[in-house]
Amino acid sequence: MTGRPVTTTLWRPTGPAELGLVRELRWRAWPPRLPEQPIFYPVLNEDYAIRIARDWNVERDGASFVTRFEVDSAFLSRYPVRQAGGRTILELWVPAEDLDAFNAHIVGRIQVVHEFR
Repeated sequence: MTGRPVTTTLWRPTGPAELGLVRELRWRAWPPRLPEQPIFYPVLNEDYAIRIARDWNVERDGASFVTRFEVDSAFLSRYPVRQAGGRTILELWVPAEDLDAFNAHIVGRIQVVHEFR
């Protein structure tokens, strides 16, 4: 019997432009990184994603969104968890060249769970 793989929930603070590209990809993938973005970094907890979206991105972009999505846990094990500040400020650093493989391991759809303006 084959079932759904074990997944890890990730969050990503997302600006309006990136969210538009995710919509074009039918909520199933993240767009390629820009040349000045060598790393794709989803975060491991919702509170951290909310803080980035609400406290940093709204001022820059006028709006920001927190997305939630599931990724095959076995695939994610190749990326170490990075502590970007306090003990709950955790990120995965996915090299831009790995993004196609990362996207192929998203289970289900990317969902918008918070919006800030």
